[in-house]
Amino acid sequence: MGKKTKVALAIAAASAAAWAGSKAISKPQKRESKEALQFERPIIIAQHGGAALAPAHSRLAFEQASKHNVDGFAVSVRLTKDEEIIAFHDATVDHITNGAGAVKDLTLEELQQLNIGYYFETIDGTRPYEEETVSVVTLRELFEAYPDKLFIVSIQDSPDTYEGSLMPSKLWRLIEELDIQYQILVTSPYSEQIDRFNLYAQNRIALGAGEGDIKKAMTAFTSQFGHLYHPKVDLFVLPLKSGVFNYDSPRFVKFLEDLNIPTIYSNIDELMTMNRLLRQGAMGIITNRPDIAALIEETN
Repeated sequence: MGKKTKVALAIAAASAAAWAGSKAISKPQKRESKEALQFERPIIIAQHGGAALAPAHSRLAFEQASKHNVDGFAVSVRLTKDEEIIAFHDATVDHITNGAGAVKDLTLEELQQLNIGYYFETIDGTRPYEEETVSVVTLRELFEAYPDKLFIVSIQDSPDTYEGSLMPSKLWRLIEELDIQYQILVTSPYSEQIDRFNLYAQNRIALGAGEGDIKKAMTAFTSQFGHLYHPKVDLFVLPLKSGVFNYDSPRFVKFLEDLNIPTIYSNIDELMTMNRLLRQGAMGIITNRPDIAALIEETN
């Protein structure tokens, strides 16, 4: 046996021993179930109120989605210059409204004078709100208008910004004031924002995985050391694919399910894909087309 072969065998033996040792001392830790996520059937969440049917994050969108009996809403939030939390995704208003500037540099009153439906196009290509004023809505208004819906709230402000540093505490205080802890899930593209929010919430609010958390879970799943993965969130909101990662996997859904973490897939607007994902074990879907999602029960 050559020297290289002996070295390779030694490394393999050491790796196997490390794997066996880690299995002996580390067992998967299931997340405790959160009341906000207790559903007995697949759930339908309207993305930004149902952004294909009406201007994103507008009252019109939320009202239309409600008519299709959605279970909740996925809402992106940002902080205004006067520190109001509004339902808005982009950092600037340039590509959404008839105005210009960063959300953080505009007051709520200034934002309410802009038309968030200016660029909105219907499915058939018309722009019905171009000459109207479709105003932004605050998160408080949405919470108060829909006390029976689940809200998946995504913090968009970066933790490295002034407004981002304020958002976790302000969001927690709003939830606490309205006493709606059990209809809210908080998430963010930034895992740090989720951690900051939980410093205030102390695990009393369901938490969604940030982009870093999702990649970490997938890496653990595809390795031999999945048993070392200990989740700190309660729900994974997943794209079908991101970069080199393919999240459209029944085995990945099962991996998370065994840890008591449900999965929801985002931006799913085709009925065939909706049904397939639900059959694969997803807890639900987030869609821009709540009108199409309303047909799921008829086809399953």
